[in-house]
Amino acid sequence: MGFAAIDGVTLNFRLSGSGDGVPLVLANSLGTDLRIWDELVPALALHRAVLSYDKRGHGLSDTPPGPYSLNDHSRDLLGLAARAGFERFAICGISIGGMIAMQVAAQQPDRVAALVLCDAAASIGTAESWRERIAAVEAGGMPSISETLLSRWLSPGHRAQHPTAFAGWRNMLDRCPADGYTACCATVRDANLSGLLTRIVAPTLVVAGEHDVVTPPEVAQALAANIQGARFELLRGSGHVPAIEQPRALASLIQSHLSEVLDA
Repeated sequence: MGFAAIDGVTLNFRLSGSGDGVPLVLANSLGTDLRIWDELVPALALHRAVLSYDKRGHGLSDTPPGPYSLNDHSRDLLGLAARAGFERFAICGISIGGMIAMQVAAQQPDRVAALVLCDAAASIGTAESWRERIAAVEAGGMPSISETLLSRWLSPGHRAQHPTAFAGWRNMLDRCPADGYTACCATVRDANLSGLLTRIVAPTLVVAGEHDVVTPPEVAQALAANIQGARFELLRGSGHVPAIEQPRALASLIQSHLSEVLDA
């Protein structure tokens, strides 16, 4: 684990693995931190360096005053990649992390070698729904929305099957800085990447959880259809955050995609 100051914002990151494979940056979803990747990193880092990090406003990273723009997040990712010595790299992002990945790939096509977009879309939700969520957190804190969010993150029945793990993930969400969370809600509220998709040239895999109600499979399929050469994979037994629920299956999809398009 380490810390880096990117444009005056201290970000928590973890650099794992080594090898000759193209490095990989992991960008996590809203309300989560780099720990969601813990079960994937050992497999992903066998042949390449893997960088995971806490978005601004999350985990051990700073929570500067919001709202945050998608450009703020893309500068953070690019700054960390430079800090790690990555000249050319792949990105895997979940939800807002996928939006950050698309933004970076459209802005820096020569640097982004491949993409994996998990449970993401060019735009997510409506401005009104994000305003309502921000207001709920401002009024009642993170615990006021955690039950609803966890029901979207995870597939039906997951809580009953894994009650201890469910309680742990709820702790992570409840302890997310409220100001950082709402500042990132504003990022998603204000972001629409539809006009940038044609600028993405990196080989792209789009993944959707079978039970995702936030960015359902048909939304992910539409995203893949609008990115040149992208392909779509359905991940069975997963909701909106597959790194938590299906880490082995997701790691296998990521590894296969990177091996096919980069390491052959």
